[in-house]
Amino acid sequence: MNSIRTLTRRTALVAATATAAFLLAACGGGDGDDSGGGAHQGPHDSASASADAGSSSGNETGEKAHNSQDVAFAQGMIPHHRQALEMARLAADRSASAEVEDLAARIEKAQDPEITTMTGWLTAWGEEVPEPAASNASAGATEPMPGMDHSGHAGMPGMMDGQDMAELEKASGRAFDTMFLTMMVEHHEGAVEMAGTEKAEGRYAPAKALADDIATAQNAEITEMNKLLGTK
Repeated sequence: MNSIRTLTRRTALVAATATAAFLLAACGGGDGDDSGGGAHQGPHDSASASADAGSSSGNETGEKAHNSQDVAFAQGMIPHHRQALEMARLAADRSASAEVEDLAARIEKAQDPEITTMTGWLTAWGEEVPEPAASNASAGATEPMPGMDHSGHAGMPGMMDGQDMAELEKASGRAFDTMFLTMMVEHHEGAVEMAGTEKAEGRYAPAKALADDIATAQNAEITEMNKLLGTK
């Protein structure tokens, strides 16, 4: 199934390039001031607020109690977010679109603190915290290092494999923007799916609240990215 998904995505990338390049060229020359920045920040601001509120575990009674789904959510979403950050950090020196660069910056601003929050939960629960890839473990890393291994989470919803990431890293200009948006839409859809499972099956109130905020913010960004791609 993963190979079929990857082939389908790469075929879609080729098809999307011709359509998206013109639209990105038309909107990429602006300075981003008319993109409704205040409105864009709303869902992520809400997500960050919920993350801060849930960063302390306390005694596990009542709303503080958690279950195996809460653990799975945090252990899955941490590497999922890390890959989104890796993708977003590529945009600064590869994108030809101010809108794409702004979106990437907002993704990084929202998801980095959420990783910290979920790490705190797992630590408080005595559960394993997923290790970052050794080649990109530095907090100051701005892009993936050669040979970075993405195979460990390839079956997770929306995750890119190593070849996907290598192709994105090599791209630049409008080709990068089209590839970035297409891949990030799929990545966000995976996160929304994971958040939906947590909302339905989780027990820990802060984790369920964060899942709700992730779904809200990333659904909004999916709509935004599809507009940039010209598919809506």
